[in-house]
Amino acid sequence: MSAPQRATTSSTPTGRFAPSPSGRMHLGNIFAALISWLSVKSKGGKWILRIEDLDPQRSRREYARLIEDDLIWLGLHWDEGGLDNKGSAGPYIQSQRLEIYEKYLSILSPYTYPCTCRRADILATQAPHQSDGRIIYAGTCRPSAFPAPPNPAPHSTRILVPDEDITFTDRLYGPQTVNLANQCGDFILRRADGAWAYQLAVVIDDALMGVTEIVRGSDLLLSAAQQIFLYRTLQLDIPEYAHIPLLSTQEENGRTRRLSKRDNDASLEYLRSSTSPEIIIGKLAQIAGLRPTDSPISAEELIPYFHWEKLTPVPEIILR
Repeated sequence: MSAPQRATTSSTPTGRFAPSPSGRMHLGNIFAALISWLSVKSKGGKWILRIEDLDPQRSRREYARLIEDDLIWLGLHWDEGGLDNKGSAGPYIQSQRLEIYEKYLSILSPYTYPCTCRRADILATQAPHQSDGRIIYAGTCRPSAFPAPPNPAPHSTRILVPDEDITFTDRLYGPQTVNLANQCGDFILRRADGAWAYQLAVVIDDALMGVTEIVRGSDLLLSAAQQIFLYRTLQLDIPEYAHIPLLSTQEENGRTRRLSKRDNDASLEYLRSSTSPEIIIGKLAQIAGLRPTDSPISAEELIPYFHWEKLTPVPEIILR
Protein backbone atom coordinates (compact mmCIF):
# COMPACT_ATOMS: atom_id res chain seq x y z
CA MET A 1 0.00 0.00 0.00
CA SER A 2 1.37 3.40 -0.95
CA ALA A 3 1.89 6.03 1.73
CA PRO A 4 -0.96 8.45 2.41
CA GLN A 5 -0.81 11.97 1.08
CA ARG A 6 0.92 14.33 3.45
CA ALA A 7 -0.60 17.55 4.65
CA THR A 8 1.05 20.72 3.44
CA THR A 9 1.32 23.72 5.73
CA SER A 10 -0.23 26.70 3.99
CA SER A 11 1.35 30.13 4.39
CA THR A 12 -1.80 31.63 2.89
CA PRO A 13 -4.87 32.01 5.12
CA THR A 14 -7.24 29.38 3.78
CA GLY A 15 -10.88 28.90 4.61
CA ARG A 16 -13.50 26.56 3.24
CA PHE A 17 -17.21 26.04 2.82
CA ALA A 18 -18.20 22.38 2.79
CA PRO A 19 -21.92 21.93 2.11
CA SER A 20 -23.72 18.61 1.75
CA PRO A 21 -25.63 18.44 -1.55
CA SER A 22 -28.81 17.05 0.00
CA GLY A 23 -31.12 19.93 -0.87
CA ARG A 24 -31.30 23.61 -1.70
CA MET A 25 -29.33 25.89 0.61
CA HIS A 26 -31.19 28.07 3.09
CA LEU A 27 -30.37 31.37 4.78
CA GLY A 28 -28.49 29.64 7.61
CA ASN A 29 -26.16 27.93 5.12
CA ILE A 30 -25.56 31.24 3.39
CA PHE A 31 -24.82 32.94 6.72
CA ALA A 32 -22.08 30.38 7.44
CA ALA A 33 -20.71 30.66 3.90
CA LEU A 34 -20.66 34.47 4.07
CA ILE A 35 -18.85 34.68 7.42
CA SER A 36 -16.32 32.06 6.30
CA TRP A 37 -15.73 33.91 3.02
CA LEU A 38 -15.43 37.33 4.70
CA SER A 39 -13.06 36.05 7.38
CA VAL A 40 -10.50 34.67 4.96
CA LYS A 41 -10.93 37.39 2.33
CA SER A 42 -10.36 40.09 4.96
CA LYS A 43 -6.91 38.50 5.45
CA GLY A 44 -6.19 38.32 1.72
CA GLY A 45 -6.57 34.54 1.75
CA LYS A 46 -8.27 31.93 -0.39
CA TRP A 47 -11.59 30.14 -0.05
CA ILE A 48 -12.23 26.49 -0.93
CA LEU A 49 -15.56 24.95 -1.92
CA ARG A 50 -15.66 21.27 -0.95
CA ILE A 51 -18.64 19.07 -1.77
CA GLU A 52 -19.37 16.74 1.16
CA ASP A 53 -21.37 14.01 -0.56
CA LEU A 54 -20.45 11.00 1.59
CA ASP A 55 -24.09 10.05 2.20
CA PRO A 56 -25.17 8.32 -1.04
CA GLN A 57 -28.80 8.16 0.07
CA ARG A 58 -29.21 11.93 0.33
CA SER A 59 -26.56 13.48 -1.89
CA ARG A 60 -27.42 14.56 -5.43
CA ARG A 61 -25.14 16.09 -8.03
CA GLU A 62 -27.92 18.43 -9.16
CA TYR A 63 -28.00 19.93 -5.66
CA ALA A 64 -24.23 20.49 -5.84
CA ARG A 65 -24.74 22.38 -9.10
CA LEU A 66 -27.44 24.50 -7.46
CA ILE A 67 -25.10 25.25 -4.54
CA GLU A 68 -22.47 26.51 -6.95
CA ASP A 69 -25.01 28.60 -8.87
CA ASP A 70 -26.38 30.14 -5.66
CA LEU A 71 -22.89 31.04 -4.38
CA ILE A 72 -22.02 32.70 -7.69
CA TRP A 73 -25.32 34.60 -7.63
CA LEU A 74 -24.48 35.86 -4.14
CA GLY A 75 -20.96 36.92 -5.18
CA LEU A 76 -19.24 34.31 -3.00
CA HIS A 77 -16.66 33.08 -5.50
CA TRP A 78 -14.31 30.26 -4.53
CA ASP A 79 -10.62 30.04 -5.40
CA GLU A 80 -10.31 26.25 -5.36
CA GLY A 81 -12.63 23.29 -5.45
CA GLY A 82 -16.14 22.84 -6.71
CA LEU A 83 -17.43 20.27 -9.14
CA ASP A 84 -14.65 21.01 -11.63
CA ASN A 85 -12.01 20.23 -8.96
CA LYS A 86 -10.14 23.46 -9.55
CA GLY A 87 -6.86 23.52 -7.62
CA SER A 88 -3.89 21.32 -6.71
CA ALA A 89 -5.24 19.67 -3.53
CA GLY A 90 -8.19 17.86 -5.07
CA PRO A 91 -10.30 16.07 -5.66
CA TYR A 92 -12.59 18.43 -3.76
CA ILE A 93 -15.58 16.08 -3.92
CA GLN A 94 -15.57 13.70 -0.97
CA SER A 95 -17.01 10.73 -2.88
CA GLN A 96 -13.87 10.88 -5.03
CA ARG A 97 -11.53 10.68 -1.99
CA LEU A 98 -12.46 7.27 -0.59
CA GLU A 99 -9.03 5.72 -1.13
CA ILE A 100 -7.44 8.55 0.84
CA TYR A 101 -9.72 7.90 3.83
CA GLU A 102 -8.89 4.19 3.64
CA LYS A 103 -5.17 4.91 3.96
CA TYR A 104 -5.61 7.13 6.99
CA LEU A 105 -7.91 4.63 8.67
CA SER A 106 -5.11 2.09 8.39
CA ILE A 107 -2.84 4.46 10.33
CA LEU A 108 -5.45 4.64 13.08
CA SER A 109 -6.10 0.89 13.13
CA PRO A 110 -4.09 0.26 16.37
CA TYR A 111 -6.68 2.42 18.17
CA THR A 112 -9.88 1.23 16.47
CA TYR A 113 -12.26 -1.66 16.99
CA PRO A 114 -15.30 -3.20 15.26
CA CYS A 115 -18.68 -2.31 16.75
CA THR A 116 -21.83 -4.31 16.00
CA CYS A 117 -24.14 -2.19 18.15
CA ARG A 118 -27.15 -0.78 16.37
CA ARG A 119 -28.26 2.76 17.02
CA ALA A 120 -31.45 1.43 18.62
CA ASP A 121 -29.36 -0.63 21.05
CA ILE A 122 -27.32 2.41 22.06
CA LEU A 123 -30.41 4.58 22.50
CA ALA A 124 -32.03 1.91 24.69
CA THR A 125 -29.10 1.70 27.10
CA GLN A 126 -27.93 5.30 27.34
CA ALA A 127 -29.54 8.49 28.59
CA PRO A 128 -29.03 11.60 26.47
CA HIS A 129 -25.92 13.52 27.48
CA GLN A 130 -26.74 16.70 29.40
CA SER A 131 -29.16 18.98 27.56
CA ASP A 132 -28.06 18.56 23.95
CA GLY A 133 -29.52 15.10 23.39
CA ARG A 134 -26.13 13.62 22.54
CA ILE A 135 -25.74 9.92 23.25
CA ILE A 136 -22.39 8.83 24.68
CA TYR A 137 -21.38 5.34 23.59
CA ALA A 138 -20.90 3.07 26.61
CA GLY A 139 -18.13 1.00 25.06
CA THR A 140 -20.18 -2.19 24.78
CA CYS A 141 -18.01 -3.59 21.96
CA ARG A 142 -14.72 -2.17 23.21
CA PRO A 143 -12.12 -4.98 23.42
CA SER A 144 -9.96 -5.58 26.47
CA ALA A 145 -6.76 -5.34 24.40
CA PHE A 146 -5.58 -3.56 21.27
CA PRO A 147 -5.18 -3.98 18.39
CA ALA A 148 -8.69 -5.37 18.32
CA PRO A 149 -9.35 -8.76 16.76
CA PRO A 150 -11.16 -8.74 13.39
CA ASN A 151 -14.91 -9.30 13.28
CA PRO A 152 -16.48 -10.89 10.19
CA ALA A 153 -19.97 -9.64 11.07
CA PRO A 154 -21.18 -6.32 9.61
CA HIS A 155 -19.83 -3.61 11.86
CA SER A 156 -18.92 0.03 12.18
CA THR A 157 -15.39 1.08 13.12
CA ARG A 158 -14.94 3.06 16.33
CA ILE A 159 -11.86 4.74 17.74
CA LEU A 160 -10.95 4.41 21.41
CA VAL A 161 -10.71 7.80 23.08
CA PRO A 162 -8.74 8.38 26.28
CA ASP A 163 -10.06 9.95 29.47
CA GLU A 164 -8.45 13.22 28.49
CA ASP A 165 -9.37 16.89 28.28
CA ILE A 166 -9.09 18.60 24.93
CA THR A 167 -8.64 22.35 25.29
CA PHE A 168 -8.82 24.91 22.51
CA THR A 169 -9.82 28.51 22.01
CA ASP A 170 -12.70 29.19 19.67
CA ARG A 171 -12.40 32.47 17.77
CA LEU A 172 -15.88 33.57 18.88
CA TYR A 173 -16.82 31.48 21.94
CA GLY A 174 -13.45 31.61 23.65
CA PRO A 175 -11.67 28.91 25.71
CA GLN A 176 -13.21 25.44 25.54
CA THR A 177 -12.49 22.27 27.53
CA VAL A 178 -14.03 18.95 26.48
CA ASN A 179 -13.40 15.60 28.14
CA LEU A 180 -13.25 13.03 25.36
CA ALA A 181 -14.42 10.05 27.42
CA ASN A 182 -17.25 11.79 29.26
CA GLN A 183 -18.54 14.18 26.60
CA CYS A 184 -17.77 12.39 23.34
CA GLY A 185 -17.11 8.70 23.92
CA ASP A 186 -15.60 6.30 21.40
CA PHE A 187 -16.86 7.62 18.08
CA ILE A 188 -17.42 6.12 14.65
CA LEU A 189 -14.92 6.54 11.82
CA ARG A 190 -16.72 4.31 9.33
CA ARG A 191 -20.34 3.20 9.39
CA ALA A 192 -21.51 -0.39 9.10
CA ASP A 193 -22.77 0.30 5.57
CA GLY A 194 -19.24 1.33 4.56
CA ALA A 195 -19.90 5.08 4.48
CA TRP A 196 -17.15 7.26 5.95
CA ALA A 197 -18.00 9.24 9.05
CA TYR A 198 -17.89 13.03 9.01
CA GLN A 199 -15.31 13.30 11.80
CA LEU A 200 -12.61 11.38 9.95
CA ALA A 201 -13.26 12.70 6.45
CA VAL A 202 -13.35 16.36 7.47
CA VAL A 203 -10.06 16.15 9.38
CA ILE A 204 -8.20 14.49 6.51
CA ASP A 205 -9.68 16.82 3.90
CA ASP A 206 -8.99 20.04 5.81
CA ALA A 207 -5.42 18.96 6.57
CA LEU A 208 -4.56 17.88 3.03
CA MET A 209 -6.20 20.97 1.52
CA GLY A 210 -4.17 23.29 3.74
CA VAL A 211 -7.17 24.78 5.54
CA THR A 212 -6.02 27.14 8.29
CA GLU A 213 -9.39 28.28 9.64
CA ILE A 214 -12.75 26.56 9.96
CA VAL A 215 -15.89 28.67 10.27
CA ARG A 216 -19.14 26.78 10.87
CA GLY A 217 -22.28 26.65 13.04
CA SER A 218 -22.18 26.45 16.83
CA ASP A 219 -23.93 23.07 16.74
CA LEU A 220 -20.56 21.59 15.74
CA LEU A 221 -18.59 23.14 18.61
CA LEU A 222 -18.28 19.86 20.52
CA SER A 223 -17.10 18.09 17.35
CA ALA A 224 -13.99 20.24 17.35
CA ALA A 225 -12.62 18.24 20.30
CA GLN A 226 -13.04 14.94 18.45
CA GLN A 227 -11.36 16.40 15.38
CA ILE A 228 -8.46 17.88 17.35
CA PHE A 229 -7.93 14.42 18.87
CA LEU A 230 -7.69 12.96 15.34
CA TYR A 231 -5.37 15.75 14.16
CA ARG A 232 -3.02 15.01 17.05
CA THR A 233 -3.16 11.25 16.61
CA LEU A 234 -2.40 11.58 12.89
CA GLN A 235 0.21 14.31 13.55
CA LEU A 236 -1.53 16.83 11.31
CA ASP A 237 -1.61 20.61 11.70
CA ILE A 238 -4.63 21.83 13.67
CA PRO A 239 -6.57 24.73 12.13
CA GLU A 240 -8.18 27.60 14.01
CA TYR A 241 -11.85 27.08 14.85
CA ALA A 242 -14.51 29.75 14.72
CA HIS A 243 -18.07 28.68 15.42
CA ILE A 244 -20.92 31.09 14.76
CA PRO A 245 -24.53 31.37 16.01
CA LEU A 246 -27.22 29.38 14.26
CA LEU A 247 -30.07 31.21 12.57
CA SER A 248 -33.41 30.23 14.07
CA THR A 249 -37.07 31.06 13.62
CA GLN A 250 -39.69 31.39 16.33
CA GLU A 251 -42.73 29.12 16.22
CA GLU A 252 -46.23 29.91 17.42
CA ASN A 253 -45.64 28.12 20.73
CA GLY A 254 -42.72 30.45 21.45
CA ARG A 255 -40.04 27.85 20.91
CA THR A 256 -37.22 28.46 18.51
CA ARG A 257 -36.25 26.12 15.70
CA ARG A 258 -33.09 26.40 13.67
CA LEU A 259 -33.47 26.86 9.94
CA SER A 260 -33.43 23.73 7.80
CA LYS A 261 -33.80 22.82 4.15
CA ARG A 262 -37.52 22.31 4.82
CA ASP A 263 -37.97 26.06 5.43
CA ASN A 264 -39.16 27.08 1.99
CA ASP A 265 -39.37 30.80 2.77
CA ALA A 266 -35.67 30.82 3.75
CA SER A 267 -34.50 28.69 0.82
CA LEU A 268 -32.47 30.16 -1.99
CA GLU A 269 -35.12 29.04 -4.45
CA TYR A 270 -37.64 31.36 -2.80
CA LEU A 271 -35.18 34.15 -2.01
CA ARG A 272 -33.84 34.34 -5.56
CA SER A 273 -37.37 34.77 -6.87
CA SER A 274 -38.23 37.55 -4.44
CA THR A 275 -35.14 39.63 -3.69
CA SER A 276 -31.58 40.51 -4.72
CA PRO A 277 -28.22 39.22 -3.51
CA GLU A 278 -27.34 42.67 -2.16
CA ILE A 279 -30.48 42.74 -0.01
CA ILE A 280 -29.70 39.29 1.40
CA ILE A 281 -26.06 40.19 2.12
CA GLY A 282 -27.16 43.45 3.75
CA LYS A 283 -29.63 41.68 6.02
CA LEU A 284 -27.07 39.06 7.05
CA ALA A 285 -24.48 41.77 7.70
CA GLN A 286 -26.85 43.47 10.13
CA ILE A 287 -27.79 40.16 11.79
CA ALA A 288 -24.10 39.41 12.32
CA GLY A 289 -23.46 42.86 13.80
CA LEU A 290 -21.14 43.94 10.99
CA ARG A 291 -23.25 46.99 10.06
CA PRO A 292 -25.90 48.96 11.96
CA THR A 293 -28.45 48.83 9.12
CA ASP A 294 -29.60 46.21 6.65
CA SER A 295 -29.06 48.43 3.62
CA PRO A 296 -28.14 46.47 0.47
CA ILE A 297 -24.46 45.73 -0.06
CA SER A 298 -22.44 43.27 -2.12
CA ALA A 299 -20.23 40.62 -0.54
CA GLU A 300 -17.14 42.30 -1.98
CA GLU A 301 -18.14 45.70 -0.55
CA LEU A 302 -18.69 44.09 2.87
CA ILE A 303 -15.10 42.86 3.29
CA PRO A 304 -13.76 46.07 4.94
CA TYR A 305 -16.58 45.91 7.52
CA PHE A 306 -15.61 42.46 8.74
CA HIS A 307 -14.06 42.05 12.19
CA TRP A 308 -14.60 39.07 14.48
CA GLU A 309 -14.98 41.44 17.44
CA LYS A 310 -18.31 42.62 16.00
CA LEU A 311 -19.92 39.18 16.30
CA THR A 312 -21.65 38.23 19.56
CA PRO A 313 -21.10 34.72 21.01
CA VAL A 314 -24.77 33.77 21.45
CA PRO A 315 -26.03 30.24 20.72
CA GLU A 316 -28.52 31.39 18.10
CA ILE A 317 -29.87 34.44 16.31
CA ILE A 318 -33.65 34.55 15.98
CA LEU A 319 -34.89 35.95 12.69
CA ARG A 320 -37.60 38.56 13.01
